[in-house]
Amino acid sequence: MELLIVDDNPADVRLAQEAIKMWDKPVRVSVVWDGEEALEFLERRGEYAQAPRPDLVLLDLNLPRKTGREVLDVIKNDDNLKQIPVVVMTTSNAQADIESVYGSHGNCFITKASQLNDFLDTMQTIYKFWFESAELPEN
Repeated sequence: MELLIVDDNPADVRLAQEAIKMWDKPVRVSVVWDGEEALEFLERRGEYAQAPRPDLVLLDLNLPRKTGREVLDVIKNDDNLKQIPVVVMTTSNAQADIESVYGSHGNCFITKASQLNDFLDTMQTIYKFWFESAELPEN
């Protein structure tokens, strides 16, 4: 399984990577730090020409260069990318952000937990749903 994390916060990325180590099945994780880099990775441009196609994208909304909303819009409007599930995981819990994500066909909106155990529980829930319960399209 391939997971792409798009987040500019090193602490959040590190927590996610630690949580992923506790998952039952191996998941290969790629990390990019801003919206433009995310699109280069997904579109396999430049240094990412050989990048794996992710089975799932964890996307923060507040990114430099291109916002998470812009990245989500590109993914969901690209015939080659739109089948990739995108879980928006952000610090926001604003109704406008939630509506914007679902309006752009995001697959899930999660507000990042501020407590470590809650964050780890959320990551476990993501794993159980997306990698054990849901049927994902083949790459």
